[in-house]
Amino acid sequence: MAKEKTGLIILAMALGLLMASLDNTITSSAISHIIKDIGGFDKVSWVFTAYMLASTSTMLVFGKMSDLFGRKLFYLIGISIFLIGSALCGTATDITQLIFFRAIQGIGSGALFPISFTIIFTIFNDPKQAAKMSGVFAGIFGLSSVAGPQIGTFLSEFWGWRWCFYVNLPIGIMSFLVLLYALKESRSDRRPKIDYLGTAFLVICTVSLMLALEWGGKDYAWSSWQIISLFATSLLIGILFIRVELRASEPVLPLSLFKNRMVVGISLACLCQGAIMFSAIAYLPIFSTAVLGQANSNGLLTPMMFSLMVGAIGFGFLQNLLSYRTLMASSMTAGIVVSYLLSTVSHNASTWYMMGLMVILGLGAIGPLMSVAQNAMAASVDRKYIGISSSIVGFWRSIGGVLGASIMATVVNNNLKTLIEGGAAAHNIPADKISTLANPELLVRAGGSVPKSILDFVRDSLGTAINHGFILCIVFAVAGVLAAVVAGPGRYVKPVQQAEPQATKVS
Repeated sequence: MAKEKTGLIILAMALGLLMASLDNTITSSAISHIIKDIGGFDKVSWVFTAYMLASTSTMLVFGKMSDLFGRKLFYLIGISIFLIGSALCGTATDITQLIFFRAIQGIGSGALFPISFTIIFTIFNDPKQAAKMSGVFAGIFGLSSVAGPQIGTFLSEFWGWRWCFYVNLPIGIMSFLVLLYALKESRSDRRPKIDYLGTAFLVICTVSLMLALEWGGKDYAWSSWQIISLFATSLLIGILFIRVELRASEPVLPLSLFKNRMVVGISLACLCQGAIMFSAIAYLPIFSTAVLGQANSNGLLTPMMFSLMVGAIGFGFLQNLLSYRTLMASSMTAGIVVSYLLSTVSHNASTWYMMGLMVILGLGAIGPLMSVAQNAMAASVDRKYIGISSSIVGFWRSIGGVLGASIMATVVNNNLKTLIEGGAAAHNIPADKISTLANPELLVRAGGSVPKSILDFVRDSLGTAINHGFILCIVFAVAGVLAAVVAGPGRYVKPVQQAEPQATKVS
């Protein structure tokens, strides 16, 4: 019966993760239908920004709360908030409502991802099983990235865009009910204290930092007062947050964790991994369609995401043979290699060559840390901190993703504009058309509206600009190797089995 309930718990969490990870990709494919129905083109980026801000800023909070009050309770709270947000999104009558409801969804998502991994590491003592499940969950993320756009397009065209949100309800309700029945928790008589001030400072600091990274170089110049003010706010509140946490009896983020070399190393490595992953996800589709001339980006994203799943599972098993430092350094070394190859890839590269690069990227550079980071973190901290430690992994990966994608956008856009300005005279491009042609989105949709000679020149310039952007990924990958050195030679030690293991007990 214990094994049956363990299987049900895994099913419940897999459904919850599938629902949450599908949501963003489904929404992105439905956005044109949403704008056509309720308008709000000028605010459309906030549909995604609100979700991201809410998810990342609450991730650490939910992780800590799950340590204090129980994994089951806060997983069910998280999935309930997500379902309420999904139902409300489907009823939105204007873009402002949709943005607000997406933020509610994001809050729920902030609980689902870290607590799912926390439960896995709590119910499985065998590292091989935990690694396998971590890889499967990483595979769910990869699968959703590929399947989400197709599902979103189908739902939008045949049932209406509102069903892109309503589809979450049956999946989420099933996950809720299964976990409610299957997972049993032990209880503590101690009444924990909640760090309200630290929680508030953490959210404000995170939101300010992510807004600065999200807007910098795109909506506002990096040197503008808006961006400087956001960075200053994040720094000031961050300092106050540290002072509060050092004095709190039950801090929302125990700073003592960062005295552990492994925690510091994994945090830095996950930041670098997130930067590489989200930079690739943001610009490889553009390179595929606008530079290589492919009909869509599925030919690149599908092998990358499948390889990510294989890498997550495969490296999870290797942790029984090699140290965490070796696994992390190997992954980041693969990141250096593939980032260099992407920075030099030809603008008429064959499909098979690009697929080969995607396999290296997913299998070697991105996938391994999906499981190794969670496993290493769980093995390196006290059991009472396992919830917050799982959240730390996701938190720094998200911060790295925003940081990498934002800086790469600045590098690519500035390079593209410089290249077009340099060749404008030779290709008879009017000065007032340079900014238009320097927009990759307009280039993808240009079609026959732009003369072929100019289109070829701009495509070549865009390819070169993206090549230069991937130099940034080399820098992050090198930093990731250094992070592996910082982490030290930790190795997973299989715990001694209990005489009567309680597979479904979560403390």
